[in-house]
Amino acid sequence: MRNHIRSISLTAGLLTLLTLGVAADDPNNVTGNNGLILIDKRGNHIRFFNPATFAPQRFFSTGPLAPHDLAISPDRRTAYIPIYGDGIYRKNPNPGQSILVVDLASQAVTHTIDISPHQAPPGIQVDANGILYVVADISKTLLVIDPRTRRIESVIDVQGTGHWLAILPDASKAYVANQTDVEFISVVDLKTRKMIGKVPSKGGTRGIVASPDGRRIYAMEAGEPDVLVIDTATDTVVDNVRLQGHSQSGYKLRISPDGRTIVTCSTGGGQASFINIIDTANLHGPQAVLQAGTNSMGFAFAPDGKTVLVANDGDGTVTVIDTAAKRVVSTFKAGAGIETLSYF
Repeated sequence: MRNHIRSISLTAGLLTLLTLGVAADDPNNVTGNNGLILIDKRGNHIRFFNPATFAPQRFFSTGPLAPHDLAISPDRRTAYIPIYGDGIYRKNPNPGQSILVVDLASQAVTHTIDISPHQAPPGIQVDANGILYVVADISKTLLVIDPRTRRIESVIDVQGTGHWLAILPDASKAYVANQTDVEFISVVDLKTRKMIGKVPSKGGTRGIVASPDGRRIYAMEAGEPDVLVIDTATDTVVDNVRLQGHSQSGYKLRISPDGRTIVTCSTGGGQASFINIIDTANLHGPQAVLQAGTNSMGFAFAPDGKTVLVANDGDGTVTVIDTAAKRVVSTFKAGAGIETLSYF
């Protein structure tokens, strides 16, 4: 009887979510009220801020090598942070070979995962079972890692310097963005753990994300100011969305947890970055174009669904944007240069 009641409750909860237009939980598009973690790449620090007041709480150094990205475990207890090295893409003389494991309750490192001999891990994703997917751009590989055993389960050749990646919410496929050395996105079947295709991308690819329903991949084309729209059933480009209000190619992008809004950034060559807000229901409709800090790179959607934070790598600030009003509401200082950030 108890199991029957539980089944009815779960079904009712799912119907409520569907009625509200909220997609099933995507482990790579988390939000929450418990905390705010920031990756200070230029400052070689991990920082924690109050998610409501944006007051600093705690920080710690990553040593001589810089962190780059993060993934949050499905239970919201752990953050996994790749250590990239002491340089940048294609200029990384001492590449990192580890993943930091951070306990979010104590806000401290508990251990590390050694990924050697693979070098320079910039991008990381996680699936609903907690398995990690990490690209190593110098090694041109996608690593499948079990964080419980801290062992690499599979090494997949992606035929390019994969820098960021997106896995579908059901973890059936991964899409690896190769920055500028090859003009395609690598498609990987995560069941067979083999590369199965290439999606053309002029000039290479920068930021890349999956839609919450898994039907689309959105990717930043490096050679044009376009967002590629990829149908994940056929792995073909079905649309190109031109960024409005400026002529610069985009850098990174993020989709809201409800799938209704895409935000993009275009780094301004040391100047203020352009932030475009795109309605997924009207991809070719008017876009709001705002300006954030210098060299914007990462985004985090707040639990209210109306606020997005923009991490500014060039000046160490975070820009707070009201996506409903389509305006910048505030900016706060967060470190030397913030690569990305996440609520949890």
